[in-house]
Amino acid sequence: MKQKKLFVFILSIFMSINITAQNAPIRIAVIGLTHTHVHWVFGSEKNGDIEIVGIVETNKDLAERYAKQHGYSMKMVFNTMEEMIEATHPEAVCAFGTIYEHLEVVEKAAPLGIHVMVEKPLAVSLEHAKKMEALSKKHNIHLLTNYETTWYPSNYEAYKLVEKDSIGAIKKVVIRDGHKGPKKIGINKEFLDWLTDPVQNGGGAITDFGCYGINLMTWLMKGEKPLTVTAVTQQLQSKNNPKVDDDATIILKYTNSNAIIQASWDWPIGRKDMEIYGLKGVIYADNRYDLRIRISEGYDGYIEQSFKLEERKAPFNDPFSLFASVIKNETSLEPFDLSSLENNMVVMEILDAAIKSAKTKKTIEIKK
Repeated sequence: MKQKKLFVFILSIFMSINITAQNAPIRIAVIGLTHTHVHWVFGSEKNGDIEIVGIVETNKDLAERYAKQHGYSMKMVFNTMEEMIEATHPEAVCAFGTIYEHLEVVEKAAPLGIHVMVEKPLAVSLEHAKKMEALSKKHNIHLLTNYETTWYPSNYEAYKLVEKDSIGAIKKVVIRDGHKGPKKIGINKEFLDWLTDPVQNGGGAITDFGCYGINLMTWLMKGEKPLTVTAVTQQLQSKNNPKVDDDATIILKYTNSNAIIQASWDWPIGRKDMEIYGLKGVIYADNRYDLRIRISEGYDGYIEQSFKLEERKAPFNDPFSLFASVIKNETSLEPFDLSSLENNMVVMEILDAAIKSAKTKKTIEIKK
């Protein structure tokens, strides 16, 4: 009897420890501070799903500036990933440096079993993306990509309406993303220096904003690849963006539909919106919260419904909460989820074809 009680007591302690560990925040390190989306992760820490245990940044002026803004200690800032990992032992890292540096982050984190989330796009090139994919699979880590539009309730409501056959089969999708341009909107020098560099960013607007539309279209098409990719780029602000394109139009031809992706640093007003045209109607995801659906009546008539949407429930309202939930095996991503590696490998394949198309002025076929 005493042995039984002792066993129950030990088991209860073990279960209590296990539950405590499961509820503990994921220990995350921030790799790089030059991408200004980094403010997002500092703001998300208060949700309690993550704990930032270390930062890697060689630009100490930038690190100190953000330390004053977010209240972290400069003792948390290291010059290299190796130093940071040895000192803090993170379970995961989030990359906020240049897109070119994403591969190096995965090369150093994956062999140690450290999960990785990068800012969009996944990689600077398809070549880099394939290496990152291979490393993540070899070492069994999660490798997610974060887009702002992943967290728009309007996009999920649009997806649900398509699934319910509210507008019939998809025939055409038009997605527009961008703003006035990095220099015009006043981003800081540390970000501007690499965002307008063809090596560090992989291109201009076609890379920075083209990936948004491709990501959403791949999700809507459940991973189906287009048959062909045709792209046209322009440089409309040569003084502001002398090394890269700042306006791109990408056309994706599918078996029974097509998509037009308009990515630009030349919009007069910042935008991230989507139009989904079906056989009997159209869905307008106008912004993060506003959505409209029009059902056709006659030649040019229609019945319209408008929706003002609320934020999605946790952890599906925040990239770092979702990342933590996936790492803890509390959440499994759906096939071709917006954050998933399989979606973003397709994104990189299409983006690679779009860049080739723009350079060669030819339509590029996608291999099945």
